[in-house]
Amino acid sequence: MSNYRPRRSVLYMPSSNERALEKAKTIPCDGLILDLEDAVAPDAKPAARDAACAAVRSGEYGRRELTIRINAADTEWHEADMAAACAAGPDAIVVPKVNSAAEVRTLVAAMEAHGAPEHTTLWAMVETPVAMLDALAIATASDRLSVLVMGTNDLAKELYAEHVPGRQPLLTGLGLALLAARAAGKAIIDGVYNDVKNVDGFLAECQQGREMGFDGKTLIHPGQVAGANEAFAPSEKAVEDAQGILAAWEAGRGSGVVTYNGRMIENLHVESAERILAMHEAITALEA
Repeated sequence: MSNYRPRRSVLYMPSSNERALEKAKTIPCDGLILDLEDAVAPDAKPAARDAACAAVRSGEYGRRELTIRINAADTEWHEADMAAACAAGPDAIVVPKVNSAAEVRTLVAAMEAHGAPEHTTLWAMVETPVAMLDALAIATASDRLSVLVMGTNDLAKELYAEHVPGRQPLLTGLGLALLAARAAGKAIIDGVYNDVKNVDGFLAECQQGREMGFDGKTLIHPGQVAGANEAFAPSEKAVEDAQGILAAWEAGRGSGVVTYNGRMIENLHVESAERILAMHEAITALEA
């Protein structure tokens, strides 16, 4: 977990909106998706592409993870988006509607052909039934793929499902994608919450995502950042318990049975504790 990177809050920003790009420099999110796709009208896409690439090159976004979401492979803008994004060299290129391992390999080959720097990884958006069913093949298709991003709005549309509290219609897909990400050792970020005025609903969905095992949540409004940051960070008690477990483990080495607060400690508890402390340290460093 030493290379853990916080992705509690990953905010979509329309790259056609100059004020939004400026404001993003001060928003305390862990990551930004500078969007060229859904949030940008067709006639604004070339200017948005230039603005996103300029933002990446500016060096004015601090420690935030900077990514560019390009248009999907079956659109007229995809090739120019890919070439420009590779030249700009963001932390990652986010591609919508990735449905197969073959598509991942094609995207990675295009990144290499366009000279994307080594630090630029691929984030694959999984948002269709076939992507849920082939999530493991997608997640393991390339070492350059680092993150799966849930596209829950599109998934709901494709399933003819309704958006309901608790997301029951989406849980199978969410679970399959999570299993694939963890099996492949990749990060996975939960989908967006649409009703920006419903704070309680948003926080409940953050809690659900954290409990399921997601690394963080994609967001559509700056007002959602603080809630996601808190929800996907280890609590003070979790950090305290993790420190206690590791101390007890060290102290009890070689003695057979190790306990902490009356609970027997095993290797799996130690690994979980180390993960929690790695997350806490990375978040603390990011916010310093």
